[in-house]
Amino acid sequence: MTQHLEERDTRTMGDPDYRDTGLEFPAGFVFGSATASYQIEGAHDADGRGPSIWDTFSHTEGKVFNGDTGDVACDHYNRLDEDLDLMQDLGLESYRFSIAWPRIQPTGRGPANEAGLAFYERLVDGLLARGIKPIVTLYHWDLPQALEDDGGWTSRATALAFGDYARIVGERLGNRVALWTTLNEPWCSAYLGYGSGAHAPGRTEPAAALAAVHHLNLAHGLAVSALRKVVTNNPDFAITLNLHVFRPDGETGPEAVRRVDGLANRLFLDPVLNGTYPQDVLDDTAEITDWSFVQDGDLELIRQPLDVLGVNYYSTNRVRMWDGEGQKESSDGHGAATGTAWPGAENVEFLQQPGPYTDMGWNIDPSGLEDLLVSLHDQFPELPLMITENGAAFPDTVEVDADGARRIHDVDRIDYLRRHFTAAHRAVARGVDLRGYQVWSLMDNFEWGYGYSKRFGIVHVDYDTFERTPKDSSRWYAQLIRDRRIPPVD
Repeated sequence: MTQHLEERDTRTMGDPDYRDTGLEFPAGFVFGSATASYQIEGAHDADGRGPSIWDTFSHTEGKVFNGDTGDVACDHYNRLDEDLDLMQDLGLESYRFSIAWPRIQPTGRGPANEAGLAFYERLVDGLLARGIKPIVTLYHWDLPQALEDDGGWTSRATALAFGDYARIVGERLGNRVALWTTLNEPWCSAYLGYGSGAHAPGRTEPAAALAAVHHLNLAHGLAVSALRKVVTNNPDFAITLNLHVFRPDGETGPEAVRRVDGLANRLFLDPVLNGTYPQDVLDDTAEITDWSFVQDGDLELIRQPLDVLGVNYYSTNRVRMWDGEGQKESSDGHGAATGTAWPGAENVEFLQQPGPYTDMGWNIDPSGLEDLLVSLHDQFPELPLMITENGAAFPDTVEVDADGARRIHDVDRIDYLRRHFTAAHRAVARGVDLRGYQVWSLMDNFEWGYGYSKRFGIVHVDYDTFERTPKDSSRWYAQLIRDRRIPPVD
């Protein structure tokens, strides 16, 4: 995964800081934006929706900043038409959204909840009516709480239930969706949910995290298989991974990269695309688990033919092996936690990287996106890629003009997007089959453990009134979409 990440001499020439303008994207390249159900929908108990692990987690004292919850979020559930019109006004060509499993099956099993299906049917139909391509993510972390009570992603039964859920959704929407994505960032679901405890369900069990990795992989394979049996419009199938870009530091850097790359990247890429688990990672984690939850035939089920690989990218990491002296640095970008997100690699040190940083504390490095895309293309040259998330949180300031109009001059976000679109274009120029770019996020939203304190949106949301205000970044992006080239910055 990382063998190409240090190769700089073959990069496309341009501004050394990736601040190019005028770069034109090829015909067919799809410009869109992305959201996730729990982060924007609200209506947490409306129309038969059951509780999810994030409902439970956010209502647990001390788990989320300021005690924030997704109970109301952006109230998207009740403002659907307004938000669809907003997407159309921005000129979006695609919209990546996730379906809340507990809206479809309140306990994760059993018959479908008609009201939940009807909401997403209205969403898809509304997108199509406005000429916007629907990109569906079946799972963006809101597992039905009833399934977690029975073991969650540590249990094989959850993967089997996910296959049935995929079938139900596919039967209803399978003649209209252009691209199906099974899972969003299973790394986060497994390691932050069951290892570090930073995300729901908040467990800190290394063996459980590795079991969750496998059952998420299995769920992906079962979902693709189920969808293929019921869809009728010849859509594309994908999985979205938050593939980490690791830079080695010093003599022990390469060994540190091998260890964390195995956990973060190869434990997902290898089974999904090659039908194997990396032996070195199995060896590294042998004292934690014997991997007996992997049953005969599982890897064949997981390795389903894919049309697209979704890539989420935000920042990079620099790593080395900890020498045991002093305080180990743990700047992996995922915040402080009581457990570990790196089972079997606890002696890897994540070094603080030089700035500038986003409001999340993540370093800004567009070269990492270019390197990642090129590396994936080199390894899987026949597999098209799509950037399914990229964006940045910054502390926006709302200004009110003399005429009462609200303005958000988010120059840092525009600069971030400009540099990363330049990185994507340079990857295309180097031969990468990149099919599109979904900016994260369409609107400010509930940012998981950070609550409402971090704003990623290109559209501002007033959490008191729910008024939507397009930021300057949205206008910049609308121009990019309209002209199909990176616009200048005023």
